[in-house]
Amino acid sequence: MVDQKLLLDIIARYEATYFAVNRQINSLFREAMPEGLTVEQYSVLRYLRKQGKTNSSELADTFCVGRSSITALTTRLFDKQLIERQQDSKDRRVTYLKLSPAGEQLTDQSEIKIQEMLALHIQHFDEQEALQFITTYEKLAKVMSGTYGIEGGETEQ
Repeated sequence: MVDQKLLLDIIARYEATYFAVNRQINSLFREAMPEGLTVEQYSVLRYLRKQGKTNSSELADTFCVGRSSITALTTRLFDKQLIERQQDSKDRRVTYLKLSPAGEQLTDQSEIKIQEMLALHIQHFDEQEALQFITTYEKLAKVMSGTYGIEGGETEQ
């Protein structure tokens, strides 16, 4: 276990670094996105790109926002013709959301731009540093989501 003084120092460094990196990543995302699309809207499009289709409740849970916020956001994306709504064939109360062809094209183009921009920064790490960073960051994500130690035989230390 880390001693208290060191722990507080690590937390302060994490907060400062997180703020700086997050601000820059949001800036990169805004550069890669077309005019009139917010980072939140683009994040939903990226999620739909990876998932294929989902419903509003899952999006709200995934992005830790209320269902009314997701409804407003997805309505804007629908109005921009970037997503489509599809009713479940067995339960008409369930509506799935998926990318439209225009949404697929937009995310394809934007993903290339984002990957190119992130690669410019990641290339400053050697292979070992990059792998150690992502392994540690993935561990943090699992710890924070409560899944650390559940899959893959990981043990808590």
